[in-house]
Amino acid sequence: MSVAGNQQRTLLLLLARLRPHWRSDFHLPARIQSLLARHRAFGSRDRRLYRELIYTTLRHLPWIEPLLDREPDRAAQLAIWLAADHPATRALRAALPASWPAPPADLAARAAFLGTDPATILPAWFRTHSPELFQPAELDAQARRAPLWLRLQTDDPACVTAEFDRRGWRWRRSDVLPSALQLLDEADVTQTEAHARGLVEVQDLGSQLLLEAAGVAPGGRWLDACAGAGGKALQLSRLLGPSGHIDAHDIRPAALRELTARARRSRASNIAVLSGPPRGPYDGVLVDAPCSGSGTWRRAPHLKWVTVASDIANAALRQRALLAEFSSLVRPGGQLIYATCSLSRQENEEIVAAFLAAHADFSPAVPARDFGAVRRGGGLTFLPARHDTDGFFVASLRRD
Repeated sequence: MSVAGNQQRTLLLLLARLRPHWRSDFHLPARIQSLLARHRAFGSRDRRLYRELIYTTLRHLPWIEPLLDREPDRAAQLAIWLAADHPATRALRAALPASWPAPPADLAARAAFLGTDPATILPAWFRTHSPELFQPAELDAQARRAPLWLRLQTDDPACVTAEFDRRGWRWRRSDVLPSALQLLDEADVTQTEAHARGLVEVQDLGSQLLLEAAGVAPGGRWLDACAGAGGKALQLSRLLGPSGHIDAHDIRPAALRELTARARRSRASNIAVLSGPPRGPYDGVLVDAPCSGSGTWRRAPHLKWVTVASDIANAALRQRALLAEFSSLVRPGGQLIYATCSLSRQENEEIVAAFLAAHADFSPAVPARDFGAVRRGGGLTFLPARHDTDGFFVASLRRD
């Protein structure tokens, strides 16, 4: 059997191991990583190849899964044909039968060649939650690999980009946010000197735009109520400056330990990790609420197939409770920021509308900038195709 034939057969074996789990396991990426790591014959190039093909399968699952039983070879070939064009996949794609043309650039043309509907790469039930996500440009974004965005934590970008240049890594500055860089090559930023010195953090551009859009003023005492591992706390630290202060709160001790390490590495001395309940009042409160994660579906495509409508309804109940709880800590005249990495209106606009209906002392604030986001329901929705990001929602409210 040819090298390409062996690789196709290996892909089918890997998919067979994952298939019982890909519609039920929220932690499928860890399962994929473990599965690839157990194959001792795999080198780093093999792992990159099969990871790309597995994630391509998950992005286009309704197109590929039905073929696994009746035409397994075609299923493997389809995954190869749809995969991103980079060195790990190029040789395998070149070995495809002549019946496979060069893949068209847009999803609609690929779907037309296959005789299918491009919208089926998303769960049909989600259309009422986010009709915009089913538009052609957004479907194209959902079919592509998510980019790697970084946030500079220095006023001298050259001390970061010079190291990238030495390593031969291609990069570009964001068109809308000077502090954001996109790495165009597959690379481990955490192994760089710039990362070790706290000069750069991995943070999606869409995530960075949330606080920029809300218009956080320097200074003041803030609470990051659902701080997690601290990505937004570190960004907030730079926005507030040395005269500002952030209390970081989360119910997950492991996440706060990571936040502490990241803050120490970044020399963010204005962040305090709370060991108990926060005590207001605060000039500002950020509620970056736990959510369904539908805005990350291009980065974590398995979530499309394990998430159901009841998960979103349950997340919305928790979000309402968190917003009501932490809003009480905002001082009169202070700012409340509500954010999610969801694109479901049920977790976004509807949460804000319900909160405002129940809290007459809060009102929507005008965004400092909207960066081309969709304005609706007192908030901004950042769709992935607009700036090649994950999807997010943010609403800025003022307490009267």
